[in-house]
Amino acid sequence: MTSPFQLALRVLLPAVLVHLSQTAGFAQTVSPVRLEAHPVQTVTMTDEQFLTGSTDGAPVVIAGQLRLPGSGTGRLPAVVLLHGAGGISANIDLWAREFNSIGIATFVLDSYTGRGIVSVSENQTQLGRTPQINDAYRALELLAKHPRIDPARIAVMGFSRGGQAALYSSLTRFQRMHGPDGARFAAYVILYPPCNLKFIDDEQVGAQPIRIFHGTADDFVLIDACRAYVARLKKAGRDVQLTEYPGALHVFDGPHLKDRVFVARGQTTRRCAMEEGAGGKIINTEPSSRSPMTMLVSNAERASVTMPMPIPSRSRLSRGF
Repeated sequence: MTSPFQLALRVLLPAVLVHLSQTAGFAQTVSPVRLEAHPVQTVTMTDEQFLTGSTDGAPVVIAGQLRLPGSGTGRLPAVVLLHGAGGISANIDLWAREFNSIGIATFVLDSYTGRGIVSVSENQTQLGRTPQINDAYRALELLAKHPRIDPARIAVMGFSRGGQAALYSSLTRFQRMHGPDGARFAAYVILYPPCNLKFIDDEQVGAQPIRIFHGTADDFVLIDACRAYVARLKKAGRDVQLTEYPGALHVFDGPHLKDRVFVARGQTTRRCAMEEGAGGKIINTEPSSRSPMTMLVSNAERASVTMPMPIPSRSRLSRGF
């Protein structure tokens, strides 16, 4: 029986490859991977600071692992991988290995450790939603200057909370305020993201393709808001597609996970409808009383939800492919 991960792989990889491998230098046969650890200079801003264009947040150094497949000296396409609320987990490592196996470099960005965070799954207020967007831009800036990376072929791929950051990093308004000069992501690949936050001018995205992948049975991050956002983007003529996996849960790309896992204290905004108001304030429009929110999740729901939680087991990873 074909797993959700295998289905995602068949659909998702071509979505990236068509935009990263059309020019010369794409590797078909790959030798062992070179690993590089890179510090990434970024800042921790409040969502209000980010949304008003301020850069006055607290400076912080986070880290990223660059994996360079092959032994050549030519420039490679690359994918920046943004983790979810639980931090870097096994499914991200699996994607990195899969991309490396076909000649695409990967940059796994850790937005938590340098900030003294392990996980925000049970307390989303530890970090706003927008800092990860800024982190993605800083990773793009770093990779665009790397001698082994083709700056025109850098995609971003995000998972859950990181998927939300990857999705909204496509907004031209955010790119103007916080993006690196002269560099843009070549594609946006997003897995099971929260789409229930409406930003000002969020239909103004770049010309690069946006590809979203979501499970219809996901009860941690509901798919309905993504359907609505994609419909708005398509109406505006944007290059966006939503691929739905019937019956798939949250973190459906974890092939090492066999059973549903209940996360009794998992904090979710699945019943929230949020939008950006004046001055960078985030307004909750559900329930009907419009109230300001703190870091997007002041009224986040605590409930028992089902999601396959990635298990960082090396033995299971070795059997993943």
